[in-house]
Amino acid sequence: MPIEYTLQEIARRINGETSGDKEKRIDGVAPFDAAGATQITFAGSSKFLKRMDTCRAGAIIVPEKASVPGKNLIHVSNPQLAFTEVVGLYHPQPSPPAGIDEKAVIGRDARIGEGVFVGPLAHIGNRATIGSATNVHAGAFIGDAVTIGEQCVIHPNATIMNGCRIGNRVTIHSGTVIGSDGYGFVPDDGRYYKIPQIGIVQIDDDVEIGACNTIDRATFGRTWIQRGVKTDNLVHIAHNVVIGEDSVIVAQVGIAGSTKIGHHAILAGQAGISGHLELGNHVTVGPMTGVGKSIPDGEVVSSGTNAMPHRTWLRVQHIIPSLPDMKKKLADLEKKLADLENSVKKESN
Repeated sequence: MPIEYTLQEIARRINGETSGDKEKRIDGVAPFDAAGATQITFAGSSKFLKRMDTCRAGAIIVPEKASVPGKNLIHVSNPQLAFTEVVGLYHPQPSPPAGIDEKAVIGRDARIGEGVFVGPLAHIGNRATIGSATNVHAGAFIGDAVTIGEQCVIHPNATIMNGCRIGNRVTIHSGTVIGSDGYGFVPDDGRYYKIPQIGIVQIDDDVEIGACNTIDRATFGRTWIQRGVKTDNLVHIAHNVVIGEDSVIVAQVGIAGSTKIGHHAILAGQAGISGHLELGNHVTVGPMTGVGKSIPDGEVVSSGTNAMPHRTWLRVQHIIPSLPDMKKKLADLEKKLADLENSVKKESN
């Protein structure tokens, strides 16, 4: 039987104000163009607000000052966030029942909080601590002396290596490795010798780490992912990196060792950040951008090459190696032109 809420009940859940039929019954959610007469959707931007007359939804979540006669509306400050909460009403995320599966491995002196789920073939190391209401799904590996806070979700086959610290309400998706060795080697006589990596990874509260991330432990001290950071899939964060609060790291970003990134930074897909740099607060790095020097607060940088016809790209590629010589020749020409102008001025005087 489908879940139903009245418009007024939904508004109370998301702290909104209604206009229209408060008793309208809603049994589901849908996108703006697909929503039907018993479903709710949202219109958070002018693009959709201009098309409200075409929307067939039974109710629409809109900004606080929006007015559309004849429509059932819920007015909120952030329609997209409110709609996300409504989606959760109709599609609550299932949570496994608390308990430790008989096929799980629990190490010596491990401390397991109340309401914890540990799935089959999960491994909890010696002296590890798992906070209350945390789910450790099948095949996850939790190393020795790892600390995980409350209400976390460790998805299947995620790995958290020895000594790492995970805060509260952290989600780590499948295939991610937290605390792999940092990439450190000493060259000597043509060979490379490993530098011991004896630090940890610390992940603060309310962080979500995507699938197949690798976050390296520090050489000394900690690699530190601060509160509220969200990473996409396939992100690599090297040893001793610090990422500030509420920063967003998109897919295939690579961050080299000992770089510090400020709060509310955005690193777009496939950006590459060199080591030992400082990127300030509210910095945005565009897709496919290589960053080789520090960036001050608030800067937006990009360098990804736009798509172009293949024949044009072949000619561009041919020119790129010649740019240093072309720059030198241009500087010589500018100097000769300046000398000629000065000569003409002297003769005219």
